[in-house]
Formats: sequence, structure tokens, C-alpha cells
Amino acid sequence: MAGKKTSNGTGDLEQRLELAVDVIKFVKKPTDGMNNEELNNSLVTLIQKKQELSKLSYNDERYDDVEEELHDLEDTFNDNFGEFLEDVLGDVHAQVCPDTDVLLPTAYLPDAMNAEGQVEITGKEGVWVEADAYPNKEARLLLVPNPMRIFLSVGKNVRQEVWKSE
Repeated sequence: MAGKKTSNGTGDLEQRLELAVDVIKFVKKPTDGMNNEELNNSLVTLIQKKQELSKLSYNDERYDDVEEELHDLEDTFNDNFGEFLEDVLGDVHAQVCPDTDVLLPTAYLPDAMNAEGQVEITGKEGVWVEADAYPNKEARLLLVPNPMRIFLSVGKNVRQEVWKSE
């Protein structure tokens, strides 16, 4: 069945991306042996620490200590959840952006959350990827909490959930 061609010529690609997202949700059950609440809480803590650090100037006497705390949290996060998340990210990359390498999970994190614990996706955070469905467009993958999800962000308008923790 041929997909509808949109004015930007990506109709077939968008349909393939939607199918790929469905495949990822079916194939990869995110609860396979993972404590999602602990993972989500660790993700929130990491983002909060990044946010705290971003509010300090380099001249602030606390900057080095907060930066060290952030690095320790990132190391612990990658040690505890890295293998699982790299597996999930590998599945997402295989379907959405197969020509882009998977990085450490902490590279996919946003810099801040709002007071409600939600991330406002700006299109400038996360890992840059070459998304097959959006050729020649700036695309990024972003790992966000509450609930834990991975979004594909393309330009200013596209915010597509490509994986969700269940």
C-alpha cells in the first residue's frame, strides 16, 4: 500500500516511522527485569542536578562540587541502567536513525524540567541523529521522565514519542 505523499515529500517515510515505532513498542518491553520507578527517579535526580549546575556561574565556589556530584550521578546512572537503556536506544536507533551511533544514555538527557517535573522539548537538547523519515532535517532523540519516554524532535514542530516505559 503506497503512503500519501505530503507537500514535503515525506509521506512514505512518515508511515514507515510510525510502523517502526509500533514495532519498537511491541518488540521491546521496557519492564524486562527493570525497576521503572527507580530508573525514573534516578533520571529525575540527574536532570535536577544538571539544572542546578546550569544556574551556577563558573566563579561560584559550589560549582566544582556540584559538577563532581553530577558526574558521580551520571556514572552511577550508567552503571545501574546503562545496559538496559543502551538496549532500548539501540532498538530506537535501528528503526528511526540506523546511520547514527548509540551514545551513553546520559547524552540523551534534557538540561531542565519545569516545576511539575515535565520537560519542555525545545529541539535543542538530546542527541543529534539522522532520522530516515526526515532527511536533511535537524533531528534529536531525547530521554525524558514522568513517565519515562524517548522523543524524536525534528525542527520546531515535530515531537514524536518513539518509546515509552510501561
